[in-house]
Amino acid sequence: MSRTGRRVRLTATTALVLGLAYPMQPANAASAVTVNGGTTYQKIDGFGFSEAFGQANSIRNATSATRQQALDMLFSTTKGAGFSILRSIIPSGSDSIEPNAPSSPSATPKYVWNGNSDAQDQGQVWLAKQAKSYGVTGFYNDAWSAPGFMKTNGSESNGGSLCGTPGASCGSGDWRQAYADYLVQHAKFWASAGLTPSAVGFVNEPTLSTSYSSMLVNPAQAASFLSVFGPTMKASGLTTKVACCDALGFNNLPGYVSAVQGNPTANSGVGLFTSHGYSGAPASPIDTGGRPLWESEWSVNGSTWTTAWDDGSEGSGFTWAQRVHTGLTQAGLSAFLYFWGVSSTSHDSSLIGLSGSTLTPSKRYYALAGYSRFVRPGATRISATTGDGTLKVSAYKNTDGSVAIVVLNTGTNATSATYTLSGTGVSTGTVTPYLTNGSNSTTPQGTTALSGGAFTATVPARSLVTYQVSRG
Repeated sequence: MSRTGRRVRLTATTALVLGLAYPMQPANAASAVTVNGGTTYQKIDGFGFSEAFGQANSIRNATSATRQQALDMLFSTTKGAGFSILRSIIPSGSDSIEPNAPSSPSATPKYVWNGNSDAQDQGQVWLAKQAKSYGVTGFYNDAWSAPGFMKTNGSESNGGSLCGTPGASCGSGDWRQAYADYLVQHAKFWASAGLTPSAVGFVNEPTLSTSYSSMLVNPAQAASFLSVFGPTMKASGLTTKVACCDALGFNNLPGYVSAVQGNPTANSGVGLFTSHGYSGAPASPIDTGGRPLWESEWSVNGSTWTTAWDDGSEGSGFTWAQRVHTGLTQAGLSAFLYFWGVSSTSHDSSLIGLSGSTLTPSKRYYALAGYSRFVRPGATRISATTGDGTLKVSAYKNTDGSVAIVVLNTGTNATSATYTLSGTGVSTGTVTPYLTNGSNSTTPQGTTALSGGAFTATVPARSLVTYQVSRG
């Protein structure tokens, strides 16, 4: 996380569900879009967000009505965005599972855990339980830093490196195994609460030293620790994947991937590669050796709060719709996560602002919802092509057999297109469009018939439309 926090007063109230109709505007001549289920790309793990640094408690401590509305907006597949991945911080300070330093790296640690408390892990365990009630099983737990007593600077903040990794020698000894044990034990605690993590990461933005939880880890140090962490996680019996390395940007990640792949023990233990989008966007493939690639954090950085759909700003919904499309189709992402879902403080870093009892969704919330609600975990991206340069199209086959086609019209005119599906197993059925162009993507715009594997529809200018195609 690299951003400044501030409180912004929100005065506009935006309803979650709004009725709308396609705007009347001239359409270009019909274009052709071909969807081919016989050509497959990456599996989709999901879409999500974090409520780290106390934001989970902002939801938990809200009024009951606001709390329920927030949960529905985040997790419901009928009322909200249907996000399916929750990223949580693994605390490393006085509220961690090991608040007191043992006498040495090999000494028996004294872990502290109260999984029955709603306040555990800054309210994140409570939030994860709420998410699970909506069917969410994607829990990504990530440590911003090791506890300070395991690091060269003796603090969880202001950088410092993990003792025992290359170039990080400490008088207290080598803490790599102790840190691996710590992370696995945290995962076991979550598992005991019925929340087995899908993945666990050991560092956040490893090139950045900040006044809050942070740890400096270069590629060689990452491979060194992962050669210990991977086998420790495997021996735990958990199904949890080890993740590397929540880089500041996708320009930084290849160095970590290369270092891991150059260490056979580390390489065999890593099941997932992760990066943020701040210093480099996900716009091209990275060879991960067949493992999933996640964009695990990204947000508007330093801009003022906006509810604009298409004003050219970084915070606008249209900007984020393009970023998601590019990440999925050009970088081959299996997951796309914004930073905060709901925030009561730095609203530019969130999808939804919370002020008092008022929740105000930004249009980037609706842009992500245009994907997350309809492209479900386990879906496979399939081929979608068009000769129309103004249309950005991607398609996904869900595990229930339905197909989601997401179309972003970057042009200034409405565009009519005929969509032809082959190899999807769906030739007749119902097509339900959901429009996002400044309002929302949670209200269907009527239905049309899929006949002979084809249908025709119009996408308004500067809009995102998701077509949900179900078998007849």
